[in-house]
Amino acid sequence: MSYTADNASRISLALFLLRQSIFITMAIWTMDKFLRPEHAAAIFEHYYGLADLGVSLIYILASAETALLLVFLIGLKPRITYGMVLILHGISTLASYKQYINPFEGSNLLFFAAFLMLAACFALYILRDFDTWRVSTCLCSCKKIQAE
Repeated sequence: MSYTADNASRISLALFLLRQSIFITMAIWTMDKFLRPEHAAAIFEHYYGLADLGVSLIYILASAETALLLVFLIGLKPRITYGMVLILHGISTLASYKQYINPFEGSNLLFFAAFLMLAACFALYILRDFDTWRVSTCLCSCKKIQAE
């Protein structure tokens, strides 16, 4: 089977939709940090062992995460931004190891969706060069058109 323009277009669309869905999921988690900083602080304490994070620090972390996610959303610097999102979610997934050990306690089954999200982040990172529906790609295309 040969790699055709149609295949390239379908791969680009799939990666674009993958990036959008990863963004939506992570944006909701980030929004939670802004709307319920005490909840975010409890998560940092419970899963990462980081106690006594003040509201100001939670807001700073949420702001940095927002900036990263917006750059990720538009697809700028994919090696860096896609990689950072992968690492961020990878750390989050690993930090929840106790939930994987006891999958049938409480709502621990929900934590297994993190593996799907991690695989999606990895797929997007590893295939980033095929994710051509990005602002940076569009800007380069527009510059080429203007030059002609």
